[in-house]
Amino acid sequence: MLHQISQQISQQIKSHLLAFSREDNLIFNGKLIPVNHNNFSPIPPISPIPPIPPILPSSTTNSLSTTNTIAFVDGGQAEIITAGNFCLSFIRVAAQTFQGATKKELVKNEFYIYTRAVWNSADVWYQSTIFSLNERLIDGQDLFLSSHDAALKIGNERAPIFRVAALARRFAELALAAQVKADFVVIDGTLESTFPREEKYLARLQERGAALAKTSTLFTASGNNPVTLLNKIGPAGCWQYGVENKTSFVRLHPRAKHVFRFEGNKTVLPLLVEQSRDAVFLGYPYGLILADQLARVSNAEKNSLKMNLLLRKENKEIVEYLQATNAHEILDGLG
Repeated sequence: MLHQISQQISQQIKSHLLAFSREDNLIFNGKLIPVNHNNFSPIPPISPIPPIPPILPSSTTNSLSTTNTIAFVDGGQAEIITAGNFCLSFIRVAAQTFQGATKKELVKNEFYIYTRAVWNSADVWYQSTIFSLNERLIDGQDLFLSSHDAALKIGNERAPIFRVAALARRFAELALAAQVKADFVVIDGTLESTFPREEKYLARLQERGAALAKTSTLFTASGNNPVTLLNKIGPAGCWQYGVENKTSFVRLHPRAKHVFRFEGNKTVLPLLVEQSRDAVFLGYPYGLILADQLARVSNAEKNSLKMNLLLRKENKEIVEYLQATNAHEILDGLG
C-alpha cells in the first residue's frame, strides 16, 4: 500500500512539474506579464578599461573592469532564550569586499536584541532593546511593532515574538550594505519592502545596490515556477531576462543549473558572472557564499552563548522561569 501511494505521489508531482507552456505569463506585482523571448539579453563581459567612480549610473553597462570593487552582504541569527512574552536573539551581519578575485575589506557587526511584550493602545506590542558589540546599525524604535502587524503574523494568531529578530537582521543587513565602501554592493534576498519601516533602510542603498535571491515565490499563470520555465526556454550562455523596472532573472554561468531573481543596478551583472565560476555552486557568486559562511551562527555557537548567559549565578531566576515554560522542549526530547 505504501509503495503504491508513493508511486501515485511521484506521478502527481512529476505531472505538475513537467507540464509547462512556452506561452505562459509571469505573475508579478498582481499583473500578468507574457513570457517574451525578446526579453532575454546576454550579459556583456567585463571590459579591460580603467576604474570608474564609486557610485555608477545605470547607463554605464559596459564600463566595468576587474579593478572595480564589489561587496557582498549577508546575515545570520540565533535565538538564545525565548518564551511567549520575551525573546533574546544574537545577530551577526557580514560584508566581504572583493576587487576582482582578491578579497579586500571584511566588516562584521554583531549585536543582541531583547524583545519583550508590552501593553500599548489596547493591544500587545513588541518592544526591543539593542545591545551592540560594535557600532550600532539600527534604531530600536524601528522595531516597536504591534503583535498583530500583518507583515509579521502567521495566520490569524498574533505574530510570534521571535519574528522581530528576523526584522532586525534584515534592517542590519541593509544598514551595513549602505555603509560599506565599494563600487557595488550585493545583498542576499530582494530589494522589496515587506516589513514596516523597511523603506527607510532600502533608500540608503542608492544606485549601487543590488540583490540576488536564491529562491523565488513568484508564479506563472499556469502555476509553474518562472525560474524553471526560463531555464528551459532561455538561450545558451549567461543572460538576463527583464521582468519589470529593475527586476530580472539571471543565469550567471553557461553551465549553471540555477536561475536567480536579480534586483537593482544591472551594471554589476558582469562582475557577478566573474564571481560565479566556483564549482561548489556553479552560477552563484562566491562572494555571497562566503558572506553566508561569515555571518552564520552555528548551533555550537548558539549553545555556547546560551550557556554563557544562563550559567551565571545572577540568572538563576531566568533559568527557573524558562523551566516552567518549556513543555514543548520536554516533549521533543521524548522523540
